[in-house]
Amino acid sequence: MLSKKNQNVFQGFLLALVVMLLSGCATYYQKNLKFQEAFSSGDLEGANKLLDKNEKAAEGRNRLLFFLKKGVVLQMMGQYEESNKYFEQAYIYVEDYRKNYGMEALTLISNPTVKEYPAEDHEKVLIHYYKALNFLKMNRPQEALVEARRLNNKLNALNDRYENRPNRYADDAFAHVLMGIAYEMDNDVNNAFIAYRNAYNTYKQSYTENFGVNAPEQLKQDLMRTAYLNGFIEELQQYESEFGVDYQYQKRGGGELIFFWHNGLGPVKAEWSINFTIVKGDGGVVTLVNEELDLFFTFPIPENGQGGNGFGDLKLIRVAFSKYESRIPVFNQGELVLNGSNTYDLETAEDIDAIARSILQDRMLREIGAAALRLATKQAAEYAARQENQDLGAAISLLNALTEKADTRNWQTLPYSISYSRIPLNVGENKVTLKTKDGKGNQNSTDFIFSADKGETVFHIYHSLESFKLY
Repeated sequence: MLSKKNQNVFQGFLLALVVMLLSGCATYYQKNLKFQEAFSSGDLEGANKLLDKNEKAAEGRNRLLFFLKKGVVLQMMGQYEESNKYFEQAYIYVEDYRKNYGMEALTLISNPTVKEYPAEDHEKVLIHYYKALNFLKMNRPQEALVEARRLNNKLNALNDRYENRPNRYADDAFAHVLMGIAYEMDNDVNNAFIAYRNAYNTYKQSYTENFGVNAPEQLKQDLMRTAYLNGFIEELQQYESEFGVDYQYQKRGGGELIFFWHNGLGPVKAEWSINFTIVKGDGGVVTLVNEELDLFFTFPIPENGQGGNGFGDLKLIRVAFSKYESRIPVFNQGELVLNGSNTYDLETAEDIDAIARSILQDRMLREIGAAALRLATKQAAEYAARQENQDLGAAISLLNALTEKADTRNWQTLPYSISYSRIPLNVGENKVTLKTKDGKGNQNSTDFIFSADKGETVFHIYHSLESFKLY
């Protein structure tokens, strides 16, 4: 006969078993493989239909990811207004997200996938990037500026959060670039200069070292141009000296194109594991040890009525963690050719793959600590049950192994990287060719026709989905 306490433990593990059976062993990517195949092959209509068929996804614990997928797919289909409705829902979700402590407790006897997906730091920032782009495409600069300000608030929150903690992604250089573009569209060259300066400083102080991304030449030109337009002669001379150029302002005779190239597909989360040895200590404590990684976690374990805690015969236990797997893009170079003659490079401004990896790596020790606590909680429950019923203890031991699972959810319709360039357009019709090159030197060309009036700025986003498959 089980005590009331162990009946509660058993009921909790039955609940965890139900969750585990429903979720299965597949990763989030594998569970959504049909959508991923449709999206990555460019079948946007098919991808959108698959999302619409899964009505429960818009209400469940993964609803943020549903909003994000819908937002990207609809943007690529040219439905910018509808796209922003979903990105706005994603923004509201992120702003309203609060920890559910009941679910946090449930993760201790199951795994992190039972709780709502909260979004990674860079994902929260990129929501506003996509929204602002949609507004710029719809020629609504004031609303794009609202997103730029929201974006700035998000960056300030990032800076505050990581002020005293080692975190490589504490600011976003490319987000400042987008803010500068939005301010320019509102004819606010002063704030545009400040945004471009913040972007350049972030590239110089963080991105080059941490993510291997230098300040794009386009940003340097935008920085000097807005310094000139503001009459900031001292700042202009400083940047001329730093960049080794003699800046000459050229007034536009026609329009211009700002082209954003989304290349490849961002990383997906998978699972890896660490084996811990459990070492029984004095005073009702046990230590989880992994000597290879020099990891030690000590936890108090309540003793049973016979003066023991049941951990004496336990040797080795597996703990699961998240990791990223890269989807390497087919193309590694891109350039724009205007009317068959002038060429403009597309330089990487945001390496989403590198940023995502760094965020996960920087919090890995905290992730390991949380997983070790989950492991200790499961094992304590198992051995408490064994004191009264060996079969129950064996069942819980099996359940512990089955429910040990990493959280493999992430925003999987993001590109691997983002590049951009600003090119002049003649008044009227212009032919612009995107030329991309793979690692073997093979070239691919895509033609676009853009029309512009004098002084008009045209925006375009193009996503090269070609990536090497994971499996």
